[in-house]
Amino acid sequence: MKTDVSPLPADTAAGGNPETPAGARPPGGQRKSRAKWLLALAAVAIAGLVVLAFVFHLFAPAAAEGIVALSGRIEGDDSAIAAKLTGRIREIRFREGDRVSAGEVMVELDDEQVRARERQAEAAVEQADAALQAAARQVRVLGEQASESRLGVDQSRRDAEGRVSEADARVAAARAALAQARANYSMARFNAQAYAKLLEKDEVSRQQALEMQSAADAQAAAVEADEKQVEASLGALRTAQAALVNPDIHRAQLAAIGEQISQQKAQIEQARASAARARAELAEAQATRRDLLVLAPFDGTVATRLAEPGEVVVAGTPLLTLVNLNRVYLRGFIPEGAIGRVRLGQEARVYLDSAPKRGMAAVVTRIDPEASFTPENTYFRDDRVKQVVGVKLQLRTPAGFAKPGMPADGEILVSGAWPGGGTR
Repeated sequence: MKTDVSPLPADTAAGGNPETPAGARPPGGQRKSRAKWLLALAAVAIAGLVVLAFVFHLFAPAAAEGIVALSGRIEGDDSAIAAKLTGRIREIRFREGDRVSAGEVMVELDDEQVRARERQAEAAVEQADAALQAAARQVRVLGEQASESRLGVDQSRRDAEGRVSEADARVAAARAALAQARANYSMARFNAQAYAKLLEKDEVSRQQALEMQSAADAQAAAVEADEKQVEASLGALRTAQAALVNPDIHRAQLAAIGEQISQQKAQIEQARASAARARAELAEAQATRRDLLVLAPFDGTVATRLAEPGEVVVAGTPLLTLVNLNRVYLRGFIPEGAIGRVRLGQEARVYLDSAPKRGMAAVVTRIDPEASFTPENTYFRDDRVKQVVGVKLQLRTPAGFAKPGMPADGEILVSGAWPGGGTR
């Protein structure tokens, strides 16, 4: 059966009939009506937001008369843990979130070179001590020699004087014997001459004359012997007198020993100075080795870990950040017009977003000496002002709930008592 299809009228197509053929563009009037509808919907949404903001501002709880409110965030006094020396990291014993006790080793640097210097310093100390002991022993030996030399001086002087006295006595005895021998020789010679004259007169026998001559010759020999004895005694006396010089020699030797003792004492002082210097170098090496162990300055929690084992760091490079979560505070700002009511030591409360109805006890510990412009990330219930003053509310018992970086609200009790018994 054949069906006749007639074309649509022009006005039907212009009115946006759904039977418009596929691919045909809608007329301009339809697009304009849709844009107007979207603009109206956006205006309604904006108006709703404005109304909600007004209602929130109108019915938001206001601070009590004796309370100054502020907002800010939780902060803590952190410490950048760094090594005093340059070196290679051997070990880092903690990571973010770990709790650390004061005095606990946090980072350890490689200590091979430092230990080598420490061993070198120990050897220098031993060498200096050995030199000091050797010098002290030498002084003792020289002191004993000096004592013996002093005794030798006295003994030598006494011995020399005794030998001189003995030699004098021997000289005197020899001279006396010589005088006696000369007297005997004179008498014997006189008798021999007398007997010789008597023999010429035949008054004595030849035998008697010969005996007298023999006696005279014997006395002459005795005189000669006594003369030699006197000379020998004089030689012994001169030797004994020369021995008197020995004490002076001993004194010179004693003086030389004293000079050696002085030199050894100077060496002792030098050895003591060397030992003290070596001990100072050893103490420095030991202190350097201790500095390779980075200790926690206080009880806290590791906030950041900035290095890893194997890295070479220079002195003063931060390795870890440590914060004491038991000493956190709210850092906030108060409008300049209300700061006159705030005093140090006033009681305060801090409210965290996680528990906005439960206040944490705090106290005002700092008020900035100068006002500043309102921080961009701080908002107040009242209209913002151009000038604010920063305050610090120290939490008494953070109990681990308040962490640095958390946004929080605060209230300072400037007069009266706390309303609500700890809640708001």
